[in-house]
Amino acid sequence: MTPPLPPPFPHLHHHHHHQSAASFPPSRSSWHRPTWLLWMLWAWLSPAWAHQHSHPHSIKIPGDITLGGLFPVHAKGPSGLPCGEIKKEKGIHRMEAMLYALDQINSDPDLLPNITLGARILDTCSRDTYALEQSLTFVQALIQKDTSDIRCSNGEQPIIRKPERVVGVIGASASSVSIMVANVLRLFEIPQISYASTAPELSDNNRYDFFSRVVPPDSYQAQAMVDIVKALGWNYVSTLASEGNYGESGVDAFVQISREAGGLCIAQSIKIPRDPKPGEYDKLIKRLMETPNARGVIIFANEDDIKQVLEAAKRANLTGHFKFVGSDSWGAKSTPILDHEDVAEGAVTILPKRASIEGFDQYFMSRSLENNRRNIWFAEFWEDDFRCKLTRPGIKLDPEKKKCTGNERIGRDTPYEQEGKVQFVIDAVYAMAHALHNMHQDLCPGAIGVCDKMDPVEGRLLLSYIRSVNFNGSAGTGVLFNENGDAPGRYDIFQYQMTNTSNPGYRVIGQWTNNLRLNVEEMQWSEGDRQIPDSVCSFPCRPGERKKMVKGVPCCWHCELCDGYQYQADEFNCEMCPFDMSGTRPWAIIPLFLAILGIVATLSVIVTFIRFNDTPIVRAAGRELSYVLLVGIFLIYFITFLMIAEPGAVVCAFRRLLLGLGMCITYSAMLTKTNRIYRIFEQGKKSVTPPKFISPTSQLVITFILISIQVVGVFIWFGVVPPHTTVDYEEQRPPNPELARGVLKCDMSDLSLICCLSYSIVLMVTCTVYAVKSRGVPETFNEAKPIGFTMYTTCIVWLAFVPIFFGTAQSTEKMFIQTTTLTVSMSLSASVSLGMLYIPKVYVIIFHPEQNVQKRKRSFKAVVQAATMSTRLSQKSNSDKQNGETKIEPDRTQ
Repeated sequence: MTPPLPPPFPHLHHHHHHQSAASFPPSRSSWHRPTWLLWMLWAWLSPAWAHQHSHPHSIKIPGDITLGGLFPVHAKGPSGLPCGEIKKEKGIHRMEAMLYALDQINSDPDLLPNITLGARILDTCSRDTYALEQSLTFVQALIQKDTSDIRCSNGEQPIIRKPERVVGVIGASASSVSIMVANVLRLFEIPQISYASTAPELSDNNRYDFFSRVVPPDSYQAQAMVDIVKALGWNYVSTLASEGNYGESGVDAFVQISREAGGLCIAQSIKIPRDPKPGEYDKLIKRLMETPNARGVIIFANEDDIKQVLEAAKRANLTGHFKFVGSDSWGAKSTPILDHEDVAEGAVTILPKRASIEGFDQYFMSRSLENNRRNIWFAEFWEDDFRCKLTRPGIKLDPEKKKCTGNERIGRDTPYEQEGKVQFVIDAVYAMAHALHNMHQDLCPGAIGVCDKMDPVEGRLLLSYIRSVNFNGSAGTGVLFNENGDAPGRYDIFQYQMTNTSNPGYRVIGQWTNNLRLNVEEMQWSEGDRQIPDSVCSFPCRPGERKKMVKGVPCCWHCELCDGYQYQADEFNCEMCPFDMSGTRPWAIIPLFLAILGIVATLSVIVTFIRFNDTPIVRAAGRELSYVLLVGIFLIYFITFLMIAEPGAVVCAFRRLLLGLGMCITYSAMLTKTNRIYRIFEQGKKSVTPPKFISPTSQLVITFILISIQVVGVFIWFGVVPPHTTVDYEEQRPPNPELARGVLKCDMSDLSLICCLSYSIVLMVTCTVYAVKSRGVPETFNEAKPIGFTMYTTCIVWLAFVPIFFGTAQSTEKMFIQTTTLTVSMSLSASVSLGMLYIPKVYVIIFHPEQNVQKRKRSFKAVVQAATMSTRLSQKSNSDKQNGETKIEPDRTQ
């Protein structure tokens, strides 16, 4: 282990470790107070001005223009120490990539000719607070100092060496470090280009306006992962994130994008603590198993966390259950899955598209202790890489380690593989160089070296040049930035496969560059299975089942069978099966035939009566009531069409109204007639004066009062229950479900239908009673006997109707039988009325007009008087005979 590193500012050594973390308040608003910050910086830096040339732990490369560099050369130190062991790949490889890029640029005659790029490279020790301390080096030159009150011991003004000016910074690696540093650099308008920081937060151009990066942000990676999940047909996944900026912001971006995309639900979002307690990973697996259907697990975690999660899944005997989708922290690395390959099998991982830079390999493998003295950390790397010890004065050699010879070679005596972000470090340096080159061409046309306009380089102007670069990078792909300073997203998609391949391991199965191209046929899962595993909350419902959604989780539902004879209208609704019924069905032929015949006959009677309105027969029949009666008969026939028509709200409304109304009109008119006859002859027994209300007008008024009772009743029914249709599936439920049919009906039950007719039946019965009472009236008087016959026949028809109607309740053809019975019964009763009362009259009017005259040329009054007299006599004699005696009364009419 190397001795602790001395601080960057020797004079501050006595308070360095206590103050580093606390030297700037964590409040974000503090970054927007340059005055306060400058004062703090002055307090920090003023004691050390005389020693500014001494940077024992930074690399200085001289040049006309100096770039800053921030690299995690060392890991985080144990508690109390800022720095730990050396990081060979992420630290030394990346840092050497910057030195390599500077060499390439400085030897390129076309890029920044006659201008040498220098560098000041610092170690961040993978810690944001330490990195902030180090990066203050970059802003020293920008702090204006008042040295008027500083005097040397001999009274002369001191000679203060002006610190170098850094025009731009390459770095940092970790997003948390970049965020911390970006907050300071923006105050001093120093542009920064990162080669590895992918936190979506850094895309905020208002807060990190001087920050750019040659790697795509994790929000693109999250978008790619959402696209992968959707391509696999998954809609229910869990997320795992290592606590910290990378993991949490990656998962946040995934959740946000999946919410915007829709159709993807997060079962659980679990955070892995920074310092997990024993058994923490087993708890995580237990929690993931609370939603076992979410087999897909999106993991944004560091290598160690990934390894521990796989280990815990194996312990829980869940090998093959979870299917991981890993971020670039997993990528194509072997370390996270070592010894747990079976659990990781089928894992889909993502990695920014990268290439190995051949020139860098040649450069790095040729580095030695002799030719690489500019890298002050190289000796430490050498010791660590070759597991040997370099002798130093005053340091005893560890007997366990062999002594370094200096003849060791990288890649020969030790395995070497280029670190993945080397390409991006080179691209970041080149992006800065291209920006400076374009700026130099615009500001110093034709000038050799840096001209006055570029001394000093203005940071905001340089930023605009950085944002507009577009060149082919070290891997041949374009390097450019969008308005937020982000590079375009280019990812390779891998799957870890163990079987059916000569070299078990990661296989490229697709790419993502703003859209996904995935070769699903190349994918394989546990034990070489080609079938994509499911990760869905609920499986699709079978045909005939509807989805009943789970509240708050749009991907979860229960499947409910569409009950009875419902069908699945769409995935969420069952609807009653449609009903197709037309008047051409066989059962409808007889009712329709009778109805049409009846309507033709009724219209013929009406037309005949209107044409011969003033003839004796028509007048004798009581014209006014006859027309009312004929309208009623017409409506009784017409109801057949409504009963057979396809039910709808309008049809149902007219059914309710006309079903009882036709009969009501007919029997109200007949009742009025029979009642009038009865009253006339009852009155005739007692006195010569005629009874009241026997005029045509009175008759009409009485009839309409009787009709209005039915009409009012129907309208009250309309108000209480508006007419509508229903589909009855119970009525036609045959044993074979294939033959099942739904019956579209009006909302009229058998009971309501009888209620509708009940008033008419009451009228009909009352009319029959009066017809019976008036049966002794002379044959010639006002159709008393035909009305009697009509009522008897009608009563017989309706008595037959009731058992047929209610006796078919259990029949599968119930509806057709009932409708037919009802319509035929009504047509028959109408036909009886028409046939008994009006057809004989029409027959006489049309075929025997000679009988349509006043008989024996006697006056109408005399005929009426004779009829009245004879009726009275016959009634009297009958009553006398009944009393056992005969009584002759004088005829009062003479």
